[in-house]
Order: sequence, then C-alpha cells, then structure tokens
Amino acid sequence: MLRLSKLTEIPADFGECVVTIGNFDGVHRGHAALLHQVVERARARGVRSCAVTFDPHPLQVLHPERAPHLIASSATRFARLAETGLDAVLVLDFTPELAAMTPEEFVRDVFVNGLHVAEAVVGGDTRFGAKNAGDVSTLRQLGKQYDFTVDVMPDVGEGHRISSTDVRSALAEGAVDRAARALGHLHDVRGVVVRGLQRGRELGFPTANLGPKPEGLVPADGVYVGWLVREGVALDDPEYRMPAAISVGTNPTFDDVPERTVEAYVLDRDDLDLYDETIRIEFVRRLRGNTKFTSIDALIAQMHRDVDQAREICRTQ
Repeated sequence: MLRLSKLTEIPADFGECVVTIGNFDGVHRGHAALLHQVVERARARGVRSCAVTFDPHPLQVLHPERAPHLIASSATRFARLAETGLDAVLVLDFTPELAAMTPEEFVRDVFVNGLHVAEAVVGGDTRFGAKNAGDVSTLRQLGKQYDFTVDVMPDVGEGHRISSTDVRSALAEGAVDRAARALGHLHDVRGVVVRGLQRGRELGFPTANLGPKPEGLVPADGVYVGWLVREGVALDDPEYRMPAAISVGTNPTFDDVPERTVEAYVLDRDDLDLYDETIRIEFVRRLRGNTKFTSIDALIAQMHRDVDQAREICRTQ
C-alpha cells in the first residue's frame, strides 16, 4: 500500500480511483466496513482505492482544548488501514491553510486534480472544508460538477452507529472487551520496555514496564488480562505473542509510583529480558480495579488469583 503525504507524491501513473475521507481513529468496525466497500468498488471499476486522512487530528490544530485522546498512534492507524486492502492512503498535514480551504477547493484540489476521483464512498456524517461546511449534500453537488459519483454507506452497529467516541468511552471505563467488539480487534498500546522499580520481580511477578508515554489510549486503571507482543520477532516464534496479566495505574499499595504505568507480567515466565524492546500490549478483559492492600502478603495472594484467572481466559482465546 502506498503511503502518500503530499499531493505531489501521487505517482503520474496513479490513474483514477475510488476515494473516501475521514480521521479513522482506531479504525473501528464502521471504518473497516466503509474501507472494504471502497476497495470493492475500486476493483469493480478496475481502478485504485484510496483513503484521505489527516495528521494531526484536525481538532488538535483548530481547538486543542477539545481534541480527543487518540485511540491509536499514527503508525498503528496506518497499519490497520493497510489491512483493509487499500491501494493507497493520502495522509495530509492538517495545517491552518488546509483548514481554510472551502469544500469546493478541497474537492477540486485533492479529489479531482490530485487523485482523479471516479467515485467517492463516504459515511453519512462526513464533513469537510472550512468550518466543516461541506457535507454529503455538498459532495453530491460537487460530484455532478466535476463528474464523479457519490455513494453513502449506512451506519454499522447493533442499535446505534459505532463511533470512535464510543471506543474512547469504553476504554475510559476499562471495558476493553466492549471496545474490542466495536473495533473489531483487540485494543493495544505500544512502547519501549524501560526499567521500573523492580517491585514485580521482588514479589515474584517480573513485569515489562512501558515508558511514560506509550502510543495508544491507555484504559482505566486496573488489572487486565491480555497479550504481550514483541515487535521484530518472527510471527511463528512462540515468544512473539505471549499471554500476560497487565497492571495499569499507580499501584495504590505503595506510595512511590506517582505516574500511571502500564506493565505486563508474561504468565509463568521469569526468564525474559525485554529491556529496550518495542512491544505492544493487547487488552482482552479487565479483571478488577486497583485496590490498596493492607499487607504485602494480601497483595501477593491477590496477584496469584489474578494470574490464575488470566491463565484460564487466555486458554480460551
């Protein structure tokens, strides 16, 4: 899949395409359904498929105080977009100048002159152009003017449309299983393993600690079951993806962890050296919230119960 960051990077032989537009934060099931439709329409026409998106998120430029916490990093978003079968993704740098383009200017410069659009496939809530003045009706009018067709995809969801806002809400509650149902895949965070306080090792559960600013939206504090995935390790290596018990938060039993941390204990392994490796932590289910225990023995007993429960859940995955 081609990753384009400027209109000038579009190959001269790119030809016509079927295009869509959106932020695609998290690339949830609704996004995936739309993108698969783009790919199918393009194949039927014998042209390329392309998604237009933005970096940074438009609200981070226009109204930073209202900008959402992004579900996934730009790298993860791009990887998820590639999985849909798209031929290309145009990631436009969202600047004040881009934000000032009228809907017609945007469609003319990006869709028509840049991508040679044959068909646009969009969601019903699509907005574009200065002050989000352009909508589906606007796009249809511009399609007639510039000779391309417009198709609007119905919402995806059971009872209500799936949205990135729903996914963020689920993660804020620690409902990572609900978030996964909306996403169509497990939610993950990514980062480099750093040295922590070594407390997990002292308690018999050595953990891989992510750095202070992992990529991806960290769910609510608590204990989770999931998977630790090592980047740069062969997919068929048994140590590529391993079951884990995961802790998110400040560990209230102790008073020396001022920052929220994400750490994962690979089940039944105390021999792993993951320092300085880049890993992903995938969340399957929340086991419990964080608790301040009255003694270290009580904490260790609960950790054993957490690990036993995590082991059972991972066996069914």
